[in-house]
Amino acid sequence: MPDVNVTLAMTQFVPLAADKFDKDKVTPGVLGFLVFAALAVGVWLLMKSMNRHMGKVDFEEAPDPAAERRKATASAPASGSGSASAPASADPAGDSPKDA
Repeated sequence: MPDVNVTLAMTQFVPLAADKFDKDKVTPGVLGFLVFAALAVGVWLLMKSMNRHMGKVDFEEAPDPAAERRKATASAPASGSGSASAPASADPAGDSPKDA
């Protein structure tokens, strides 16, 4: 059981090492500031690069395949049904003006 004694001894020394720091004066210091500043500069450079790359993008949206199928079926004549279909531009409510 030497492991238990080592663990017990380690737990007694940890509070002693932590007490020598003044809790009111502990700050990130210069190293913390430099790390934060480096991260801020890195993010700024990444955003600048992303903005430049997004400006180069020439995006043209592809037509919806379902809309293309609807247009093709609406303009195609009815085949084999024997009934005449209404043209695609006809008003379904019948409110179109009539020539008299």
